[in-house]
Formats: sequence, C-alpha cells, structure tokens
Amino acid sequence: MAHSLNVALIEPEIPQNTGNIARTCAATGARLHLVGPMGFQIDEKRVRRAGLDYWDKLDITYYESAQEFFEKNAKAEFFYFSTKGRQSHSEVSYPDGAFLVFGKETKGLDEELLKANPDRCVRIPMRGIIRSLNLSNSVAVAVYETLRQWGYPELERKGNLHRLKW
Repeated sequence: MAHSLNVALIEPEIPQNTGNIARTCAATGARLHLVGPMGFQIDEKRVRRAGLDYWDKLDITYYESAQEFFEKNAKAEFFYFSTKGRQSHSEVSYPDGAFLVFGKETKGLDEELLKANPDRCVRIPMRGIIRSLNLSNSVAVAVYETLRQWGYPELERKGNLHRLKW
C-alpha cells in the first residue's frame, strides 16, 4: 500500500539545510512543501549542491506565505515540530498523508500556531543544555520515525556488499 508523507518548511533561512532536506525527501519519497518568504533563492548554488543531483526526483510545492500553505492544505493533519512540544515525536501515530511541519532555523514555528494546536506539537528529545537540533537533522529524524511506523513502505531495506553472497 502506498503512503503519502509531506514535509513542510515554513520560512527556511539556510540554503544548505533546505538542500539536505530535499535530498532526504527524494530518498524517502516524501513530498516537500517550501513556504515563503525564504531566506534564499531556491536556485542558489548552495541549495542545489546540498541536494546534489536529486532535484528532479522531488515532488515539491512552493507557497508565497504560511496563510496560502494552510489554506491550500486545510484538510490535512499537521504535526508541528518544536522544542516547545510537550510530547515526544515517537509517541505520536502519524496517519497517511501527514504533514510534518518545521519552522525557520532561528525562531522555529510561530508560538500562536503552537498554542492553537497543543495536541499536535511534538518534540524530538534532547538534552536541556542544547537549544535545538539542526533543522535538516530534525526533519530526517521525523521522516524516518514516520516511515518506521509505516513499515518503510516502498524503501529498499537491504543493501548488498560487492562480491559477497548472503
């Protein structure tokens, strides 16, 4: 059974992070939603280099604003990743079509959005002396937890060593 996973970046600021996230989405089949205003141009060399040659393998949608993003995806189930979340990302069951939503690197998601959706706010556990994980690492953790729950659909689960038979 095919599943649909969505990753949304609200106002990303660092092109290398977005490039790395694009590569994660290409590797997993997750759809990428980029919500402006962004702190860079998507055609910048730094973004392309971080995503290497995987841009043609992405399902990517661009939005001018968070308002446009939420209006166009009004019926979606959103999960807001934040250091302010009260439940662990692994305590949540992600349904097919889930949107994993991340904020900008310097400020995260808007606190009013988090306050309006407390049951949908999740946190990746980490030591209290660390402010936050890198955005691209956080997206990878969230995507792979969701895919783990789904049994890694459509992903190759076994690699092959050269000249070795198992």
